Amino acid sequence: MAFPFLLSMKGFVDILAVTVIFTSISSQVKSDASKHIYQKGDPVPLYANWAGPYGNPSETFPYYSLPFCQPDPLKQKKQSIGEVLNGDHLASSPYKIDFRMEHKLQVVCGKNLTRHEVSLFRTAIEQDYLWEMYYDDLPFWGFIGYVGPGYFIFTHTDFKILYSGDHVIGILAMNTHPAELADGKEVDLNFTYAIMWQETNITFDKRMDEYIDISRHLPHNIKIHHVAISNSLWTVLILFGCLVVLYVRVLRKDIYEYASDQESARDHEETGWKILHADVFRYPKYKSLFAAAIGSGTQLLILSMLILVLGLTGLFHPYDRGVYKTALIISYAITCGVAGFFAVSFYHQLEGTDWMRNVFLTGCIFGGPLFLSFCVLNAVATIYGLTVALPIGGIVVIFLLWMCLALPLLLLGAFFGKVTDWHFQAPCHTSNCPREIPALHWYRGALPQMALAGFLPFVFIFIELYDIFDAVWGYRVYNLYGILCIVVVLVIIATAFVSVGLTYFQLAAEDHQWWWRSFLCGGSTGLYIFGYCFYYYFKSQMRGFIQTSFFFGYMACICNGIFLMLGTVGFRASLLFIRYIYGSIKCD
Repeated sequence: MAFPFLLSMKGFVDILAVTVIFTSISSQVKSDASKHIYQKGDPVPLYANWAGPYGNPSETFPYYSLPFCQPDPLKQKKQSIGEVLNGDHLASSPYKIDFRMEHKLQVVCGKNLTRHEVSLFRTAIEQDYLWEMYYDDLPFWGFIGYVGPGYFIFTHTDFKILYSGDHVIGILAMNTHPAELADGKEVDLNFTYAIMWQETNITFDKRMDEYIDISRHLPHNIKIHHVAISNSLWTVLILFGCLVVLYVRVLRKDIYEYASDQESARDHEETGWKILHADVFRYPKYKSLFAAAIGSGTQLLILSMLILVLGLTGLFHPYDRGVYKTALIISYAITCGVAGFFAVSFYHQLEGTDWMRNVFLTGCIFGGPLFLSFCVLNAVATIYGLTVALPIGGIVVIFLLWMCLALPLLLLGAFFGKVTDWHFQAPCHTSNCPREIPALHWYRGALPQMALAGFLPFVFIFIELYDIFDAVWGYRVYNLYGILCIVVVLVIIATAFVSVGLTYFQLAAEDHQWWWRSFLCGGSTGLYIFGYCFYYYFKSQMRGFIQTSFFFGYMACICNGIFLMLGTVGFRASLLFIRYIYGSIKCD
């Protein structure tokens, strides 16, 4: 009966790829000339986007929230869903930069800054504000001013633009001519700019490569990643060797005694893991919640693999506005069917009956905290007038995506999981009365074992975390998807090995409540990553209520997803291990 569900998921990757490619086309900041081909003197689209503190990447305000020179008329660019999700707020710029037309000095405007406007600029300069603009879909940045003996604002901008044939290749803005802004005084300023064009041999299809932080890809930095992967591989091999030694020296001996001579086995008192054969497959407490966590974790595991595959195919280019976020949202909505299927299917294997409650828990265990965080943080962004505040139109689109795609797929997967005739495979019968668990040492408790289980996989990904955090919460471009894919696979393997080892030691101590323990130990790496968030936050320049709430709010949701994903890996590995060892002995 699972076959219809598998058929409904057939072609899933193809559908997702087509959807994301369409999104990547529709969500970029597109110029009026869609082919980016210009003749000398043709106008080239130039948009002002946002201004905000350099150290707080999430705290961005519309460009004209500061009293910059404005064009007449001021026009807002019609934005795609990807640009809205990315927090873009594109508007026409006062600068006029036609293709290959040079100007030594052009006046933008003359402004008489009032005391209030001076105060706004002084506050922005004190907080190290920078602005972002787009020229022919190419982003560029500049600082508003600097703090010296006083507060100084730049009044002149030199634009250096690279071109190749009839294409724009790159743009650089250099701010000069500082003017002092005295506190409590009005000031008259003239804002000017100059344009210089320079030919280059860089081709159009390579122009976005210039935005990758070259220093992160120098040989000595790449070598750090390679050394880290090499050390991780050796560690995984050592873990595998430990499990082999455990099997050869301990488990195989016990299994041989049970399998070779049943009469001889009766002369020996059962001890350790062997005595638990009538309790080890006893269903866990809160099995509906447990099945929901396994279903959601399976979905997030598949989602992570899909995003990595899309990254390896080169779909995510630097500063493709909103493509990554849009692909993530669409992929999550589509994979909701996976969560519903595996959660309800496993719940029925555990002899659960209230499958609708299980579906509700499956949809809420990850999506619930994410939805609440989004509501609170979006309200904060709206109150403070940030560009990252999702407008009503964007909220409606996401709501429709959930109602028309995610929820139906979740219910469809749950339906096929319900009608699937799968039974829980337990090689041993379970007794009616649970065995009493003996008193254990403190280090055999859940928290000490979670601390031990999460540390090793965290070490594997530690090197990559800083670059990933800089890409998500900073201005760096991350494109080492091949290295990241290897690291993620190693983390999954290490989580499985560590969970199997700790589960064995738990059973050897005659503790048969391994279900939740294996899940918690596997997912504990997510807690380590959340702890790393504090290290990164205090090491970075992020400060203030807005940036702090955004950083820890969304990182808590991400770490919750990692916890569910790796917890599922830990449980599945432990379940396979336990089925194998108890299936190898003769138990009544």
